[in-house]
Amino acid sequence: MSTPIPTVTKTIAVEAGYGQIFFHKHARNRDKTAVRFRVSGRCKVWKTRPEEFRLPVKYGLSRSLAITDQTCDFFLTADPTVK
Repeated sequence: MSTPIPTVTKTIAVEAGYGQIFFHKHARNRDKTAVRFRVSGRCKVWKTRPEEFRLPVKYGLSRSLAITDQTCDFFLTADPTVK
């Protein structure tokens, strides 16, 4: 039985370096591989709200978004399509 791929957590997001790759759990490219997201900045954390974080990422040719505490369950640390 294979071990499950861990999702992104606050600890992983804070330790993520520029250029590190994360994979989306459900979104797929045209060739059925998981969409890759590359870290494009430093993780933002707040002292007054310790459970919240915001990690900027880029994907595709020029699109960007942020992995937050509400969306981190959709992102994996390894490619789910590789067996």
